[in-house]
Amino acid sequence: MKQGDLIAEIRELKKTRKAVVLAHSYQRPEIQDVADFVGDSLALARHAQETSCDVIAFCGVHFMAETACILNPTRTVVLPDTEASCSLEASCPPENLASFLEANKQKNYYVIAYINCSIGVKALADVIVTSGNAQRIVEAAPTDRPILFVPDANLGAWVAQKTGRKMELWNGACHVHRQFTRDKILEARDAHHGSLVVCHPECRDEVRALADHICSTEKMISFCRESEASTFIIVTESGILHRLRKLVPDKQFIGVGTEGCSCAECEFMKLNTLEKLRDCLRDLSPEVRLPEDLRLRAEAPLLRMLELSR
Repeated sequence: MKQGDLIAEIRELKKTRKAVVLAHSYQRPEIQDVADFVGDSLALARHAQETSCDVIAFCGVHFMAETACILNPTRTVVLPDTEASCSLEASCPPENLASFLEANKQKNYYVIAYINCSIGVKALADVIVTSGNAQRIVEAAPTDRPILFVPDANLGAWVAQKTGRKMELWNGACHVHRQFTRDKILEARDAHHGSLVVCHPECRDEVRALADHICSTEKMISFCRESEASTFIIVTESGILHRLRKLVPDKQFIGVGTEGCSCAECEFMKLNTLEKLRDCLRDLSPEVRLPEDLRLRAEAPLLRMLELSR
């Protein structure tokens, strides 16, 4: 089927299903273009909570669809491809975190969990954060309990530097951001003199040290739009380049990854396609379903995050 016909079918299904399509900024360009809302984890979490619809089709990875389901228990949440997982989520299995907390229960950790984690980990957390609000929420954390930050050690280290708060870090990382190296940034910078390096905080410290600006994917949009610079080297997953070029058309955006100027890609994010989106809207499957007791335990730290982010 031609892409135009698929898009027309998706738009018709959105009407008949009273559905909204949410897409992360790392999705394929054609997915972003057909979505009702595109954003990062925090923006999508807020939109999922505030949207008025019967069905949420979440184009992202599994933990994101879970988050939409946690916040919208009366709505049907579907995910185009259930194999769209997350390497960062996988680095912190909930049973491992539960065992660690049990073995160290005398420390009474205040658990801060990056939203890139499973519902099981969220249910064990005191509060959830995204890369966009982590600094604010860590600054608001109680001072009479030690902080355990899970699962991303790179983001945690950056937040610790920004806030001055001492935190114990879970040894997790995103496979995409781990691919960026100091040498690759230097190569890109040498090839594009005068370009600003804009980096996601999930990158390792040696990469962040070379950046002109470090921020979440959503804040990359506003930074690049407002900056006086005209050319930017973007150090995060490749999907954001489409959104940047679309929203800030008068500036140049260069990817940097494992192959010169080709941005690293998340193969899990790219599993979602227009065909799979059409099918999940048509069949209302695969549907994300959560045990209610677990959903309620995970909902509390998510709502705490949304409240602290206002």
